[in-house]
Amino acid sequence: MSAAHDISAMPGGPLSIGILAGGGALPRLVAESAIADGHKVHIVGVEGEAGTNISAFPHDWMKWGQVGRMFGHFHAAGCTDIVIIGSVKRPDLKKIRIDLGAIRSLPTLLGILAGGDDAILSGIVSVFEKNGLRIRGAHEIAPTLLAEEGLLAGPEPSEADYADIDKGMAVLKALGGHDVGQGVVVAKRYVLGIEAAEGTDELLRRSGDLRQWGNSWLQRKRVGVLVKTPKPGQELRVDMPTVGPQTIRLIVDAGLSGLAITAHRVLLVDRAETYRIANDAGVFILGMNDP
Repeated sequence: MSAAHDISAMPGGPLSIGILAGGGALPRLVAESAIADGHKVHIVGVEGEAGTNISAFPHDWMKWGQVGRMFGHFHAAGCTDIVIIGSVKRPDLKKIRIDLGAIRSLPTLLGILAGGDDAILSGIVSVFEKNGLRIRGAHEIAPTLLAEEGLLAGPEPSEADYADIDKGMAVLKALGGHDVGQGVVVAKRYVLGIEAAEGTDELLRRSGDLRQWGNSWLQRKRVGVLVKTPKPGQELRVDMPTVGPQTIRLIVDAGLSGLAITAHRVLLVDRAETYRIANDAGVFILGMNDP
């Protein structure tokens, strides 16, 4: 399925879409896009993750571990298709509430958790499908969230920036087969950091600290690029890379030149504000062809 596939063009009429919501603006944006295309929406928010902005839509709540409750809400609402979207933090084990649905799914869940990130995501898809629910990517419901191709904001990258981008893409391609990395920071062709379990924000904070390691020429000007792209074979329906205003703020704080992302394979949240911050700070946002 193409990353830019739009379900509004599919035959068969409106869908009943369930949204399993974490934090941030994405659950709301996906819901608004679905409704604008004539689909029904029901959101199940994860307590402690999803924001109050889901209250504008038909919704229910669940705690971490309440697998049966979650499926019950979606089935009661008549949902046939599910979007899993929004940021999540590592759950507090004291607040996890295991219900009967989770116990019934325990052998499957334990098998899923034994794998790496890619195996876990594929396993999550299989659990939903076994419960009669089709997983859809946020980009299928709201294709306008996808980053476009070309120079999206800020100044034209320099030759040094393009060299850093090429190095970053090569690093991510090499690591992708090992289920590592959606992002890398490269400055003057030195790899300052590779995204792992800490996520993009912490990668940028760490890279900003490393950038101060003593070379005065690095401290006098913006140098270095964050390159962010899906891993080869990544399950984009449940784990498409996402950037937004906070990404650009941290790029500015880290003293980097800009951001390079893969066009049509990265979600761009709050586009106008993201571009404004980049333009004001003089950092670029580049949408690259998918290699």
